Amino acid sequence: MVLKRKIYFSLGFLFFLPIIMWLFWLGTPKKKLVAIIVDKTVESAAREQHSSFTWILNNQRFAKNTSSLYNNRNDYFGFFPLKNEKFRVKGLERFSPEMLEKLSNDADMVYFTDTYGVYKNEWYHKDHEAGGGLLYGGMSEQDIQLLQDMKSKHKLIISEFNTIGSPTSDMIRGDFENLFGLKWSGWTGRYFSSLDSTKNADLPKWIINNYINSQHQWPFREAGIVFVNEAGEVVILENGKHLLKALPSIKVSLSAQKKYDLPSQTDYPFWFDVMNYDSSVNNSLAEFEIRFNENGKELMMQNRIPAHFPAILAHQKSDYSFYYFSGNFCDNPVSMGTSYFKGISFFKSLFYNSDDLSDRRMFFWNFYKPLMKTITEDYYRSMQQVKGHYISYK
Repeated sequence: MVLKRKIYFSLGFLFFLPIIMWLFWLGTPKKKLVAIIVDKTVESAAREQHSSFTWILNNQRFAKNTSSLYNNRNDYFGFFPLKNEKFRVKGLERFSPEMLEKLSNDADMVYFTDTYGVYKNEWYHKDHEAGGGLLYGGMSEQDIQLLQDMKSKHKLIISEFNTIGSPTSDMIRGDFENLFGLKWSGWTGRYFSSLDSTKNADLPKWIINNYINSQHQWPFREAGIVFVNEAGEVVILENGKHLLKALPSIKVSLSAQKKYDLPSQTDYPFWFDVMNYDSSVNNSLAEFEIRFNENGKELMMQNRIPAHFPAILAHQKSDYSFYYFSGNFCDNPVSMGTSYFKGISFFKSLFYNSDDLSDRRMFFWNFYKPLMKTITEDYYRSMQQVKGHYISYK
């Protein structure tokens, strides 16, 4: 009888626990944090390129005005996919200087999650072949103007991988670099669980074609890292042949571990860019590490690719707050439904496959979530709220 009661109690607890977590989330007071989200690379209804940040906002009960939480499908500026290969563009390019000024007054922060954009081949044919003409993408003069306005008003600015990469013009890229004290090396990279072009559908065709055009073969089969520079040159580091460890690692400084509740080291399985920075302007809170053998070291040196480069750059002073993430940190296939439960992190291991090194959901739960939770909550506590202002994404 006692055993039966324990079983019934356990089953009842498990049944009602999600309801209790949802009610606790629902009962948490909303906090007004007006965030501008810019995402120019949205190719599906999932909006994965900015969904991780929207997840953070909703889970922490940050609202875009006095009552409304953020809608992942609508509350951003950029590319909006529609049915039957149709789309809408609602970017900052349509804003006048006066409109941008008002936007920067009304907003508390801005996050550029992706400016790569969408190309005709990728949109109409749904393949991984680059080119075919740009439909929309690249950082614009209006984007730079907004960033300048936000910086001058001491607002929080966050940007990440490919904010200033292709197809952003050299002039706009230079403006961004001068504005925030960093510089793109011209190299981007990504880990692939398999470099076998016959087995891995995620390998972009243009990378394979560019490599074959110069080397006349594609002999790779194992996991590895692909580096591509702005001229389209491709460098491949294969596990075993060039690498001691296939996955790039993010190593976090001791002070950042404590402040942002981050692990000392995290494997990172997606796109990243190799950045340089002015240490008198920015601090490096974490850095990427590529572990290579002698063959890999020689190949990296030949192409002037460093083994260590910043993963998180930060400027945290009274004049403005700025973060640059050198990885595609915000692009993770997380379910927005899990954001509506208080204490959901206690069950985070249920939402990713720890045996799959390419599962970006693991990166979200163990790295991105604590990082962004700390950044947004610290900034919310420090900022002076201006009541009555909100932004419209219409």
